[in-house]
Amino acid sequence: MSRHRFLSALLAGLGVVLGLSAAEPLPLDSRLEPLRPWLGKTWKGHFKNSTPEKPVADVARWERALNGKAVRILHSVNDGAYGGESIVRWDEQKQAVSYHYFTTAGFMTTGTMTFKEGKVITHELVAGQTNGVTEVRGATEMLKDGTFLVKTEHRKGGEWLPGREVKYREDSAAHVVFK
Repeated sequence: MSRHRFLSALLAGLGVVLGLSAAEPLPLDSRLEPLRPWLGKTWKGHFKNSTPEKPVADVARWERALNGKAVRILHSVNDGAYGGESIVRWDEQKQAVSYHYFTTAGFMTTGTMTFKEGKVITHELVAGQTNGVTEVRGATEMLKDGTFLVKTEHRKGGEWLPGREVKYREDSAAHVVFK
C-alpha cells in the first residue's frame, strides 16, 4: 500500500472514531475558514513572465495543520530551485491571522492576513538577506473557474515595486520539491 493510500485510510478511520462522516470536513479554526477552498490540494502556477525558453513554475501544497488550529503551505519553484514553508494561525495577542514564512534562500518573513471582498490580503516584513527587500504585500483571489491568482509587490529602497503574478490550477500530479 502506498504511503498516500495508507494515510488516507488512517485519516478515514480516525474520522469514524471521532464521529466524523466522510462528507464532513475536518474542523478548522473559524478565523481560518476563508482558506478552506485551498486545503488538501496541490496547485501549480506559472509566473506571468515565464516563457517556454525560461519557464518559472511554482507548486504549492495547502494543508490543515495542528488539529485545525493552523494551515501549512509548502511550495517550491522550478523543482526546488527555491522553496518555502508557511504556518498560518490565529494570533491571540495581535488579534489577527498571522503567519511565518521560512525559505530555502535563508530569509524569513512574518505577516498578517485579512479577508476582504473574496480576497486574501497579505502584508509581511522580511528578515534576512533579500537584496534590499523589506516588505511584501499581496492579494490572493480564488476565481470562479476554480483557479486562483496571486499578485504581489515588494518594498525596496523605500519604493513599492511590482512583484510576482502567478495563476494557479489544481494539479494532483504536481509535487513540492526540496533539494
